[in-house]
Amino acid sequence: MLTRMKSAVANFMGGMMTGSSNVDHFGGSDLPLKYPYTRPEFLGLSPDEIECSADHISRPILILKETKRLPWATGYAEVINAGKSLLNEDQACCEVVVVRRRLSDAVPGLTFHYWGLFDGHAGSGAAVVASKLLQHHIIEHLREPNNHNLTPTTHRGITRTASLRGAAGAPGSPSHPPPTRFFTEKKVHHESLVMGAIENAFKEMDAQIERDKAVFNVSGGCTALCALFLLGKLYVGNAGDSRAIIIRGGEVIPMSTEFTPESERQRLQFLAYMQPHLLGGEFTHLEFPRRVQRKEVGKRMLYRDFTMSGWAYKTIEDDDLKFPLIYGEGKKARVLATIGVTRGLGDHELKVHDSNIYIKPFLSCCPEVKVYPLTQYEHGVDDVLVMGTDGLWDVLSNQEVAEAVTCFLANCDPDDQHRYTMTAQDLVMRARGVLKDRGWRIANDRLGSGDDISVYIIPLMYGNRQT
Repeated sequence: MLTRMKSAVANFMGGMMTGSSNVDHFGGSDLPLKYPYTRPEFLGLSPDEIECSADHISRPILILKETKRLPWATGYAEVINAGKSLLNEDQACCEVVVVRRRLSDAVPGLTFHYWGLFDGHAGSGAAVVASKLLQHHIIEHLREPNNHNLTPTTHRGITRTASLRGAAGAPGSPSHPPPTRFFTEKKVHHESLVMGAIENAFKEMDAQIERDKAVFNVSGGCTALCALFLLGKLYVGNAGDSRAIIIRGGEVIPMSTEFTPESERQRLQFLAYMQPHLLGGEFTHLEFPRRVQRKEVGKRMLYRDFTMSGWAYKTIEDDDLKFPLIYGEGKKARVLATIGVTRGLGDHELKVHDSNIYIKPFLSCCPEVKVYPLTQYEHGVDDVLVMGTDGLWDVLSNQEVAEAVTCFLANCDPDDQHRYTMTAQDLVMRARGVLKDRGWRIANDRLGSGDDISVYIIPLMYGNRQT
């Protein structure tokens, strides 16, 4: 068991299955690809440019060439990793979408703006598929009959009261339904309907990836971060460790939460406690400050379980010698010694190294959705939403990003619409750093990011103009 775990950890510490990402595209499977590997369509790259962008030695930064390709003069920049995987496993998508109740409906529908970032692991397959399809699942859920008008009214089709009484006119129901037995109908506002549409879209996307794996070569999994502007509000949905922040007047407003083995420790431990068979008899759901040794059986040691935020003592038993559910700490923390994120899409076939223990039951596809009332504020030209994959946030804090963005934009011409792409480029450069004798280095000679980095800079003032 210990040898197996050491081997698994070594695989991931040296890069998420280095070289496995080319399994998608270089004969690792007999199944066809659903979508070929590419870079974001809005970059408008030729095949030669895509090939040049994959230089792990020089790591060229790709930027948006034409501001009109994206709404709101959105800026975008990206760079490939420093040899961790053959392909850039980040993917991005941005669209302006009109939602009609029926495809044949001639009545003007709802318009929303959509930005998405997907950080793949163990291959780029799931990230490519999600970047093509997640927005369409959101469209389908916004197209639900009760969602058509998206006004803050009561929706009888989704109330507790309606479920407790027969609908008027239904077979076997009286023409006049009896009085409500429990409580009056809940008012479901359009904000909650949009949040629910995003949440269900993530679940549908995850289910589709699982179905597609039976007929297409869709490797690995991916984190997913999306932003949606609809009816004056900005919705940010996140499943994984990418991050979004709003910078308004120099102030940082977090718009997402990273989901990692440490941040979701109690959820993972509770699942393992309730369904111990998921651990395959080789892991323990308990956490200890360090690996327990056989000579410590019968002695007292600090521990914690899913009911605890703090630590307490317990007497060590033989079961406590099993490998911990969460191994390592910080960026090196792994679930079942295998994966460092706890929410995302895909990974249905992922197992603990050299075992039949599946990881997927511990990985949630459900996003956290945060809402920002964009049109309630007056935003200046320097107020932006920053969306980035973890390659950015691994080396730069929220405050460092905010200071860099604020400083850079202050030195740009306010009328220059390329200013936001140049700001994204500057952020990617800061996180990547410069190649020196001791690797990629950033400010103060700190170690730069060796990961794929993708960054959107979205100016918020354009949202005020949509109403």
